[in-house]
Amino acid sequence: MAQLYFYYSTMNAGKSTHLLQSSYNYRERGMNTLLFTAAIDDRYAVGKISSRLGIDAQASLFDENTNIYQQVSELTAKHHVDCVLIDEAQFLTKVQVKQLTDIVDEFNIPVLAYGIRTDFMGETFGGSAALLAWADKLIELKTICHCGKKANFVVRRDQQGKVATTGAQIEVGGNERYESLCRAHFKQLVW
Repeated sequence: MAQLYFYYSTMNAGKSTHLLQSSYNYRERGMNTLLFTAAIDDRYAVGKISSRLGIDAQASLFDENTNIYQQVSELTAKHHVDCVLIDEAQFLTKVQVKQLTDIVDEFNIPVLAYGIRTDFMGETFGGSAALLAWADKLIELKTICHCGKKANFVVRRDQQGKVATTGAQIEVGGNERYESLCRAHFKQLVW
């Protein structure tokens, strides 16, 4: 029976690497995967999921207007899809997460969604909140704070390297803008 999985973490925990490895495992066994990534995240290339380890794969783009259910439905009518993998799942809308549950329940296709749980202020992203509520399996991928404790928050830094405590929830960036921290260090800087 297919399930909806939500793999979540802070930055630098290996979400994209894990997603690409999962896709590779399916393909190595002769199965077909369908990869999606957020159109807003063009740090490495448009329509590509890239890992900091240097591996990547082409992916279909989604934005807030994309009907993922419809795209999967059209593709499954042409050829068999064994797994759907979503990168940057925090950028999904609530409606799109419902679509993912429909893909699992109606097509019996597993969906593996990977994303960040909270933003730079410790607030849950909309897509992540829906996935936390509706996913069949929740899997935390762990990374560490500079102190060695588990990092479960991120801070955003401005151009001068100072911690930002205001601004838009979504600003795409990597190590130059964001740092993963444990709760204690996050609280020292943000609260």
